[in-house]
Amino acid sequence: MTWLDPEHLDKHLTAGAAAVRESVRAADTPQLPPTTMTNFTANLQHGWDGDLPQVAVAHDDGRVAAMLWVDIPEWDNTHLAGVEVSVDPIARRQGLGRKLFDIGLERVRDEGRKVVLSDSFDGTPGAKFLETMGFEPASVAVMRRQDPAAVDWAQLDRLYADAEAKSTDYELVRLPGETPADLLDDVGRMAESINDAPTDDLDIEDEEFSGERIRKMDLAQKARGRRVYRLVARHRSSGELAGHTVVSVEIEQPWIAWQLDTAVTRGHRGHRLGQLLKIAMLHWMRDEEPQVRSLYTWNAESNSHMVGINELLGYTPVGRAVEVQRRF
Repeated sequence: MTWLDPEHLDKHLTAGAAAVRESVRAADTPQLPPTTMTNFTANLQHGWDGDLPQVAVAHDDGRVAAMLWVDIPEWDNTHLAGVEVSVDPIARRQGLGRKLFDIGLERVRDEGRKVVLSDSFDGTPGAKFLETMGFEPASVAVMRRQDPAAVDWAQLDRLYADAEAKSTDYELVRLPGETPADLLDDVGRMAESINDAPTDDLDIEDEEFSGERIRKMDLAQKARGRRVYRLVARHRSSGELAGHTVVSVEIEQPWIAWQLDTAVTRGHRGHRLGQLLKIAMLHWMRDEEPQVRSLYTWNAESNSHMVGINELLGYTPVGRAVEVQRRF
């Protein structure tokens, strides 16, 4: 077993780790799109927001058979960690996954964390494995997909007009690419509204989004080979940022895009801003990225408000993941 050094990545082990991730995707969750090498490498070197994962690979004669992925958050939620193991289907049922997972749990203990999170898609080998490792279900997340080229624009125009009539006190501002330096702190405060989304039984605390964390998230998206589009609703009279929605498009797979955060601050709810923002983002995508055919999003199954908006916009479920946890 070898721990990967993000500053000096071994090209063969990194390629092997990516190949294991792809073999597991193809075998267990073929509805998910493949990950590009650029995206995979950037995840090793940047994480999602500057917190780097700790990644190890099990290999024999240079061929990687399995990968251990440990996330140790530092921005917040410093009581927990995430552990994930991926085993090449041809190397399963030899105890390799359990050995790696035990190593991951030991590393979590060494970091002083008290809660371990993981997840698996329904019907995959990971679900039973996590149960045998002592994890308990805590939440369910559903992945949905929309084809922007096939949406019902007549319906969306009606929904947009309705939302626009209820949000005349707001203007929409397009922020492509990296967030302007003078808006980083304001965007961070606005992004913290995501903490109001349901977390079910997960033992997690509110996330904190400083301007520096937003900057590092932007840099991580750029390193992954993605074009990022942030659409903000700004209150006309006060200038406050009231809500936003963010989409990133894969440069190497430009037909694939990801719906990231959508959130509206508490003081500005009740004006259909979420609906307004998401439909306006589709307008923007139609202008700038008309080749996109798959726009993916995740929601907690219990988040009935956002699920309702997504279903109005034509999203359909493609996968259901159970989020599990274990306490030490």
